[in-house]
Amino acid sequence: MLNAATFSYLSALLASSLLFLLLLTTWRGRLQGLPAILGIGSVIVWSGIFLADAAWSAFPDALIPYATLLRNASLFLLLTSALVSLIPRKTRLYLYSAISVVLSATLIVGILPQTLALVTESLPASLPTSISPRWSLGLLPYFWLLQAILGLLLIEQIVRNYPQSQLWALKHLCLGLGVIFAYDLFFYSDSVLLNRVDPDFLSARGFVTAIAIPLIAVSVARNPAWSLDIHVSRSVVFHSATLLSSGLYLMAMAIAGYYIRASSSTWGATLQIVFLFAAALLLITLLFSGHIRARLKILLSEHFFSFKYDYRAEWSQFTESLAATDDRIPKTIIHALCGLVKSPGGLMWSDNGRGAFECIEMLQVDSYPPPPLKAHDPLIQFMRNTGWIVDLAEMRSQPEAYPDVDAPAWCHDLPQLWLIIPLFFKTKLIGCVALTRSAVVRHVNWEDRSLLKTAGLQAAAMLAQFLSDQALMNARQFEAFNQLAAYVAHDLKNLIAQQSLIVTNAERHKDNPEFITDVIHTVKNSVERMERLMMQLRHGRREEASTRCSLESAVTEAISRLGSTPPIPTIDIADQTLSVQADEERLITSLGHLLKNAREATSSNGSVEVEVLRKANTAIIRISDDGAGMSQAFIRDRLFKPFDSTKGLTGMGVGAFESRQFFHALGGDLTVESTPGAGSVFTVYLPILDQPEVVSALPQTEVSV
Repeated sequence: MLNAATFSYLSALLASSLLFLLLLTTWRGRLQGLPAILGIGSVIVWSGIFLADAAWSAFPDALIPYATLLRNASLFLLLTSALVSLIPRKTRLYLYSAISVVLSATLIVGILPQTLALVTESLPASLPTSISPRWSLGLLPYFWLLQAILGLLLIEQIVRNYPQSQLWALKHLCLGLGVIFAYDLFFYSDSVLLNRVDPDFLSARGFVTAIAIPLIAVSVARNPAWSLDIHVSRSVVFHSATLLSSGLYLMAMAIAGYYIRASSSTWGATLQIVFLFAAALLLITLLFSGHIRARLKILLSEHFFSFKYDYRAEWSQFTESLAATDDRIPKTIIHALCGLVKSPGGLMWSDNGRGAFECIEMLQVDSYPPPPLKAHDPLIQFMRNTGWIVDLAEMRSQPEAYPDVDAPAWCHDLPQLWLIIPLFFKTKLIGCVALTRSAVVRHVNWEDRSLLKTAGLQAAAMLAQFLSDQALMNARQFEAFNQLAAYVAHDLKNLIAQQSLIVTNAERHKDNPEFITDVIHTVKNSVERMERLMMQLRHGRREEASTRCSLESAVTEAISRLGSTPPIPTIDIADQTLSVQADEERLITSLGHLLKNAREATSSNGSVEVEVLRKANTAIIRISDDGAGMSQAFIRDRLFKPFDSTKGLTGMGVGAFESRQFFHALGGDLTVESTPGAGSVFTVYLPILDQPEVVSALPQTEVSV
């Protein structure tokens, strides 16, 4: 007999059977997938029995509820397996046992009244009411109501306790089963309240189940723990969804047209025709819209299909590719991006900071490097404004997708180029990578583009660090050269001062043999120092080979180079055997800087004293004067700051800084104490060469004013 109930349960049977076949043919035999198969199989049995009863009355009424018991038991098992998966393995057995006891008790309580009802039919009608089980028939709706509530409670526990990252795989299962149990709750609540079974509500149960089956199928396909690979052609789904949506749209427009015709007596027919024609035209326009079709495809792929990639594995492999090679960073980035789409090679451009993107790396591309891309090039502007990954083949076949953008002329000379991936760092386009065509991946979809775009952000951060390192390296090279030039200029200034002093005194002492001898010695020394400066400029380094140096001779030579301008430093050497390992010329020059500063800070009738002594394994050179002195703020902020001088145009501001740097390089130290108006004391600490141990903490209390 064909009626509403027949079509209702037939739709449920067909939907559940289709899903069951998909599950059965793709099941890998794992235990996690068994509850899903049993659950859908019980729905088939349930809908089949109700279909047979509605169409042919093939089953006794007392046996039909057992189908619902079987369905509920299997669905409870499916929900329980999902809930127990959250529990650690050691305690799962106990939780399984507890839940099984509760579910078994509930099902037994549901079976008992039904069994008593069967017994009732076989008993004589004259049996006394006190010993007849007929009273159990009135309890049946309550037991079914209890099972519906229990099913909703299990769903609520899954939704409440599952992590958001994992709930994605089960939310459609919870929604589908929630629809089934919620309708049972409504159906049996109506039966309990009104003490009758509404045939319309009973007939609609099959349709409700058929609606819930696709939702369950989505969760089954998304849940990797069940090992069920359900894949339907995306083209089939897209066209089916398009046809279904079009049909629903036309039905809605037909109803609206009927309402327009019914609401207007004079213009009704005309308005109906115009409205339906406009609706059909709008539908055709939408169907021919490439943008809307693309959005619909992405919507279906995101929400109704399992993802193409295992993102954890892909991201781990991509990160390892970036970190595992010793090649240049740009080549590493190209190689890592190629691995995502199985591309054999590619090219990389980076922003050179001068309004163009230069090709800085080529991998497996047999060609000359392409010319730079200007910053105002349409392709660069397109990627900067949209962030899209450019498919060059798509650009040629569908130019409307890339408005006002033409492929560069050199792309025709490189037909193997395929995708251009923009590299953004802090919202700024700093480069791009062009990959050559893959022999494995022929077409890229939204998921490929999303993966490449995300990987491009990581690659851009690595490229930005590489470019920063390159700029820092260049800056350090210039800094080293500038520092060397400053030191050389400082030494030349001192040499020029010596030569100027000779020229100044030549007229007055040119007939003095001692003066002539001193001039020859000074000029010879100046020539040697200038030759050394030329060698430093030629080799680009300041240090010479270190040797064993006598502190007595180094201090004496430094004082002698000051000349005879008063005040002449006095020297007190307590231990004349002290030696250090150093570049002797730089040691003399560094001590000379300190002596010269002390003399310039002292008046001509003042005093500068040099004391050399030994304490444990450390040689101490103390240079004291009674000159103008310095404030603590000046010592802290300016004394050892390079290129900061109080001598105006005659000072370079590197003497004290260079001296301290040199003493630190020898493993020593330089300290200073000063009082404004009372003079200063510079103290040098150097490790003694002939001692096996060198002090690790240099004394800081040897300075006196």
